[in-house]
Amino acid sequence: MKIIGLTGGIGSGKSTILNEFKNLGIKTYSADNAAKMLVNSDRGLIDSIKEVFGTNIYKKNKLDTKQLSKIVFQDSNKLKVLNSIIHPAVLKDFDTFIKSSDEIYIVKEVALIFETKSEDIYDKIILVRAPLDERIKRVLLRDDITKDDVIKRINNQVDYSSIIDKCHYIIDNKKLSDLKDKVLQIHLDLIRQ
Repeated sequence: MKIIGLTGGIGSGKSTILNEFKNLGIKTYSADNAAKMLVNSDRGLIDSIKEVFGTNIYKKNKLDTKQLSKIVFQDSNKLKVLNSIIHPAVLKDFDTFIKSSDEIYIVKEVALIFETKSEDIYDKIILVRAPLDERIKRVLLRDDITKDDVIKRINNQVDYSSIIDKCHYIIDNKKLSDLKDKVLQIHLDLIRQ
């Protein structure tokens, strides 16, 4: 079974692309969704987060993601610490996920492939990119944050130009109508290999 990494910056459209693979009947995994679930259900992870960020980071047994985001996107060292806590738990969850699969390939949506130096676990990597102004617009519509907060998050992510040569497929997410064809082309290529 091939593991395909699907990556791109915030607001690039990774989830939209992941849904297109789902529509083709491909088994998919969202690292972001897994992390959101695990930070509220995995006791060891919860304890580690509280140890670093304080017990008040949880309100009514639920992680206060707005408060945590304000902390980590203003301090890159704290962001690195948070990632070092969450990523092992997500990797363990993903390992369980792939053990229950016998597909030709699966697609794992994960924002931080190159930042975590985990590119070697993927057979192929798909990069989703979109114009900066479009990304900002999408995140502002989706999340309850300011434009400055969006820009801080973008600035904490890897620049496309530094990773493009390490990716096997590039999807320019400018027009929604083109995405189905792009995903289908990648799908047909992957099942032929």
